[in-house]
Amino acid sequence: MTHVPQVPRATRSGHHGPTAAQPAWQGQFALVPGGRDEAEIAALIPAGRDTAGWGVHRVMGLETEFGVHAPANPGAGHSQLSTEVVNAYADLVTSQGGSVAGTEWDYGEESPLVDARGWTMPRSVAHPSQLTDEVRPRLGEGYNEHGERVHLLMNLVLPNGARLYVDHAHPEYSSPETTNPLDAMVWDQAGDRVALAASQRIAQAPGSPQVLLYKNNTDNKSVSYGAHENYLVARALDFDELAAHLLPFFAARQVICGAGRVGIGVTGRTPGFQISQRADFFEEQVGLETTIRRPIVNTRDEPHAVADRYRRLHVIIGDANLSQTSTWLRCGMTALVLSMIELGTCPRLELVDPVAALQRISHDPTLQATVPLTDRRELTGVDLMEVYLDAAEAHVQRFGMDDPATQDVLMAWRETLDLFRTDPGRLADRLDWVAKHQLLSGYRERHGAGWDDPRVGMLDLQYADLRLDKGLHHALVRRGSMRTLVEETVIQQAMHLPPADTRAWLRGRTVDVHGRAVVGASWDTLLLRPDPDGPVHRFHQREPLLGTAAHTGSVFDDDGGSVQELLQVLDAVDRQRHLSTGP
Repeated sequence: MTHVPQVPRATRSGHHGPTAAQPAWQGQFALVPGGRDEAEIAALIPAGRDTAGWGVHRVMGLETEFGVHAPANPGAGHSQLSTEVVNAYADLVTSQGGSVAGTEWDYGEESPLVDARGWTMPRSVAHPSQLTDEVRPRLGEGYNEHGERVHLLMNLVLPNGARLYVDHAHPEYSSPETTNPLDAMVWDQAGDRVALAASQRIAQAPGSPQVLLYKNNTDNKSVSYGAHENYLVARALDFDELAAHLLPFFAARQVICGAGRVGIGVTGRTPGFQISQRADFFEEQVGLETTIRRPIVNTRDEPHAVADRYRRLHVIIGDANLSQTSTWLRCGMTALVLSMIELGTCPRLELVDPVAALQRISHDPTLQATVPLTDRRELTGVDLMEVYLDAAEAHVQRFGMDDPATQDVLMAWRETLDLFRTDPGRLADRLDWVAKHQLLSGYRERHGAGWDDPRVGMLDLQYADLRLDKGLHHALVRRGSMRTLVEETVIQQAMHLPPADTRAWLRGRTVDVHGRAVVGASWDTLLLRPDPDGPVHRFHQREPLLGTAAHTGSVFDDDGGSVQELLQVLDAVDRQRHLSTGP
């Protein structure tokens, strides 16, 4: 596989798009009052994108911490259950003749306490959950079915380039790097199937309790767990400017990509239904934390790439989506807003209180609630998203970024907002929160149940159940009531193969073909020991667009290249470090 098939789309006659030799943005800045000059843009362009296909195209990836529960053993520790999930998937892949790398995570390149605002938090004041650069135990211990003591893996690097590991007592799947929102959605959904396969493997073991996994964000007992996004942006972009633009956008985008939640407040004890599962757990506008005093804009400066060139925007405000459309639009809309911020064309909106606005919008599924701006306007969440959409459409047209993938996002974004204003119920076939609200409202009417009825809460949980035969979301898909953007075979394929157009290709294929030689890895490093008695070779992959299928050539062909050939490819990638893009 070289690339996941794209969503079918209409072609636009008369448009040939920008070329690498003549980027479409050149000479256009006079058209945009307040836009950056060409020298400024030239410094921003290499942020993980090919200039010939800008728009929604940039390096991005998603992370999901799954809810975990063992019904027959409610007292089981979540860390232990999560470890069982990781080990079960390793066992499944190897039993099928595949390979995973049960390795040490290479923490040498991680810097979780570096703040994008220009300082580093002292370790002495950091919350333990922030110290993600500390070497965690790679192995625990347990017993197999024969009573023999065995080592338990806590971290896997998968053949599709992803990471599966135990994080904060949850099994977490971190997708491989992709270059567009459709692929980001595909490899995110592949993670759902990976987690499901692991739980099914556990159930097959004699005497093992059933372990259920949920793609949600809260246990409604005051605990929230994350669904994070990562976008590569240019280091040259001022972070304070970036944060100021993102605050109102992140407060509003939930109307399209919220997952829906029964219960109001951190504990969910106040009866009601809200749009976002995460909104009530945020307390700050901007900050470094991710598990306490959660900020709308996270400031962790850990690029996992060339540090003087790139910044990784770590987004913690999103919900865990099951809907393919919600995930795709979440990534596509955010990519377009980032493009506008980089080019200086993003609307300048400022909320009086972004945290209060985030929660006010979430608490009103009628979408009528307004939030105050500093210019004394009062806008709804849909109003705010329309401001961004109008600007994005003009932005794309002016800079010639109207490639098919970008146009698809814009058209779906426009159709969604139009339906919110005319017939919001029709969006139940594509948006998680609307589908869930419609399902649960119907149940309440039939059974005379309130929002605080435990049966309604259980249905909320069942929507997030990863089991294809039990989850309510999957039931909607089966009966044709929930749209999908790609065939299930595409997602199944993405469980085993990495994206071909990022460094994930080199990472994933190395694990698949030469997994025994891999002794460590991270997003931007690979550690190999070709000879069991020899030294460890450490290679950097700091340029996310190097190490692709095009760069590795035939080293991973069916006949299998030697480890020495692989070392030569890795050395070439390490030496190059930078990818030449843009003018």
